[in-house]
Amino acid sequence: MKKYIVIVIGVLFFACKKSSKINRAQLENDVIKKYIEQNNLNATETGSGLFYVIDNVGTAANPSSSSTVTVIYKGYLLKGTVFDQSAATGVSLNLANVIEGWKEGIPHFKLGGGKGKLIIPSALGYGDQEKSSIPANSVLVFDIELP
Repeated sequence: MKKYIVIVIGVLFFACKKSSKINRAQLENDVIKKYIEQNNLNATETGSGLFYVIDNVGTAANPSSSSTVTVIYKGYLLKGTVFDQSAATGVSLNLANVIEGWKEGIPHFKLGGGKGKLIIPSALGYGDQEKSSIPANSVLVFDIELP
């Protein structure tokens, strides 16, 4: 009987944990959509929950999720609090070594002037981990340009 109770409690625990992740993803998606509407953005949603806005297409090829690219960026929270920003000349980085939202999002922009915005749900950012001045479970917004 005790073994049965332990199994039931375990199943309920994992079901609640999975349900809370689904609820968090849906809640974040709703918050992102409201942000997009309030800021009058023409955003495209990917299947993962990432949204991107292309302001300038660019003139060269699209990078892959493992390309090394130079990116000029400004990262901020939905409230507008800036948490990171590159120099005006940008930073060179390999997309294989960045958060999932960048791996998936940057390839939507072309090199040679591709410019826009990434709106990244927490699951594709830092998740439930606090990172420097970024609170856990934060939606991240990046203005990006690929010179």
